[in-house]
Amino acid sequence: MIKSIPNKLFVLEMANNHMGDLAHGLEVVRQFGAVCRDFPEFSFAFKLQYRDLDTFIHPLMQGRDDIKYIKRFSETRLSRDDFDRLAAEIRANGFLTMSTPFDEASVDVIDAQHLDIIKIASCSFTDWPLLERAVASDKPIIASTAGATLESIDRVTSFFSHRNKEFAILHCVGEYPTADEKLHVSQIDLLKNRYPGVRIGFSTHEDPANVDIIKIAVAKGAQVFEKHVGLPTDTYALNAYSASPAQIRAWLEAARYAVTLCGIGDVRLPPNPAEASSLLSLRRGVFAKRNIKEGEVVLREDIYFAFPPQEGQFTANDWSKYARFVAQSAIAQDGGLFASNALCMDTRADALNAAQQVKALLAKSHITVPGGADLELSHHYGMDRFDEVGLTMITVVNRGYCKKLLVSLPGQQHPEQYHNQKEETFHILYGEVEITLNGVTNTYRQGDVINVEPGVRHSFVSQTGSVIEEISSTHFKHDSFYTDDKINQNVNRKTVLTYWMN
Repeated sequence: MIKSIPNKLFVLEMANNHMGDLAHGLEVVRQFGAVCRDFPEFSFAFKLQYRDLDTFIHPLMQGRDDIKYIKRFSETRLSRDDFDRLAAEIRANGFLTMSTPFDEASVDVIDAQHLDIIKIASCSFTDWPLLERAVASDKPIIASTAGATLESIDRVTSFFSHRNKEFAILHCVGEYPTADEKLHVSQIDLLKNRYPGVRIGFSTHEDPANVDIIKIAVAKGAQVFEKHVGLPTDTYALNAYSASPAQIRAWLEAARYAVTLCGIGDVRLPPNPAEASSLLSLRRGVFAKRNIKEGEVVLREDIYFAFPPQEGQFTANDWSKYARFVAQSAIAQDGGLFASNALCMDTRADALNAAQQVKALLAKSHITVPGGADLELSHHYGMDRFDEVGLTMITVVNRGYCKKLLVSLPGQQHPEQYHNQKEETFHILYGEVEITLNGVTNTYRQGDVINVEPGVRHSFVSQTGSVIEEISSTHFKHDSFYTDDKINQNVNRKTVLTYWMN
């Protein structure tokens, strides 16, 4: 007996289509078994329905032929021995065994027969006495939701979850057959979103010749599929919603096709070789705008992009604010940049690591940062030296006045600079920092305020890590001057991260 519900489980529902004829019921199982064995990628269950008719039907209603379902149930009655024979045949044909009980006594039969799965019909979805008996069994439960309100589904889902039951719920429309416009297959989306972690399926009653609906259900992410089946003979005709073996074969072929089309959706797949080659051939290659010497850092103004690329060449897709290119050998004007003549270093991982360190320091300081604020990393000599020389700035507002948060990581130095227009006030919010103004160094701590007038050379370093609130006149992009001209010449000394808080 199984303990969990398999993925891609297809349930064939015999209901009363055994017609009360054991031999016919056995043949139904055999013929559908022959079909399902051709689909080894799927799991299959064959489902019966159990009613203890002597107690299920009211004593005064026994034998009433004028009431549709009493007549149907009575005419198709099978004995316990007959159901034992059917269960054995279901197992012999490779199916999981499953039954829908409509009363508590029928759950006793399911337990005695050691069937694999209990099905709760839509009409019994909130039959709490039946549900209490069903959860007392050690079997997984699959429940249909036709006609149930969201409140009812919430309650039943909670009922199963709090009892640690392995269960699935099926979107279902309890109209036989169901017109296409009433199927509302997108209810699968609603159930998946509302009950994450719960297996969601689809119990279908549309025209059995329609194989489009199963494709949509597979694409929607349903994991359990249920369909009524029967075997037409000269004696017994099929109803309008039960599928023949040929129709089930077409149904499963459609499901197989949909599964193939949907492929893998829980991880991003790498491009296949043909896809990668095709995309690469349509990109623009990186070419030298001038002669580049060995050892030179290749800047944006040194290159251009053009089609077609050559095999093994760096392309425009490799060029970003995080990429740093260094010539490994001389590159002639109009020559391409290749892995053989240029080294490409990706600094994105370094930038993201720096952002994580800044987030940790801000969390430690209990300073709240406005949502959506950009993080600007100043790496004056490159990201590879950011831990040694650098600064992180978060601009809160920049109008006629400006407010920023300056974050120094432990041991990080900010090199000497000055502004011609901007006047600044530093308010130490966290940590201890050594600030040097025109060559004079002082140590400042939380709560201290320092004014920096235009033209004053200033640098700082924090051994503990610090957060400084900078309040100033408007910040102008080209009003920061470093006394080390190498920094002024480094046009790629800043990296801005927008979604760093996520």
